[in-house]
Amino acid sequence: MTTHASQFDGTFTVDVEDYFQVSAFAQVIRCEDWDHYECRVEKNTRDILELAAAAGTKGTFFVLGWVAERYPDLVREIQSAGHEIGCHSQWHQLVYDLGPDRFRQDLIQSRDILQNITGQPVTLYRAPSFSITRRSMWALTILAEEGFHTDSSIYPVRHDRYGVPGAPRFPHRIQTPAGTIREFPGMVWNRGSLNVPVGGGGYLRLLPWPLTRFLLSRIRSESRPLNVYVHPWEVDPEQPRISASLKSRFRHYQNLHATAPRLRKMLGTFRLTTMSQILDTCALPFAPVMHSSSSPSTPAQHAEPIPVSHY
Repeated sequence: MTTHASQFDGTFTVDVEDYFQVSAFAQVIRCEDWDHYECRVEKNTRDILELAAAAGTKGTFFVLGWVAERYPDLVREIQSAGHEIGCHSQWHQLVYDLGPDRFRQDLIQSRDILQNITGQPVTLYRAPSFSITRRSMWALTILAEEGFHTDSSIYPVRHDRYGVPGAPRFPHRIQTPAGTIREFPGMVWNRGSLNVPVGGGGYLRLLPWPLTRFLLSRIRSESRPLNVYVHPWEVDPEQPRISASLKSRFRHYQNLHATAPRLRKMLGTFRLTTMSQILDTCALPFAPVMHSSSSPSTPAQHAEPIPVSHY
């Protein structure tokens, strides 16, 4: 069991990407066309930095390599404010779509850009759209081979784009053929066989704040650390509108106006800090990666644990 007894309630994380780079719009916006869109990531990230500073909160910023390459001063600003820098890939492509070779290339490219800017090793990773799933557990081995020691890409939920149902809900260690990875999963509140995503991204926008606060408090009552996350574009209700499917537009635009006020309340209510600081104070058990060859409709408890395999 993961135990957590530090002065902090959990970690505050930011996936630094722009509105036109999200997976919801990947079918209508090609990576090659990103330079044709108005970039708003600088201002939006600085708005989050101001919210964090006002609350006295430090966090972990998983920065897209494409963003870092074009806005190196923004990365330095994040770093100089005392926040931790992690890697969020180069092109925001889903890990299971890349395959091992392209994933490694993307990982190295983005990591090297960030390390050249910060002058520090970058050893934390979060996949675009939490896309390390049962189809792409090989990515953990590659992360270990490339010197990463922390991942936050596994979400123990069922979702059409991501999720590893039945995976551990709280921080743990995973043994890969190349070494150990510390895993800080996406945050869920558990009720029997149901895992309810809470406290980050669209879930922060969709659930009423009193319910979010209640569920996070319930997680803390178990002495388990929180994993809060947000994207810079989520604090920007005035961003340009992209013509996409109804589902994609709902996921992206719903309640954007609520993000900043709720984030302010979140940072004022819970004591959050960097991911490394939380993991360094946790007793992390070894846990197998959950694997299942069953269909998405099969209950999670039917999943069978197996060690992470080589790619």
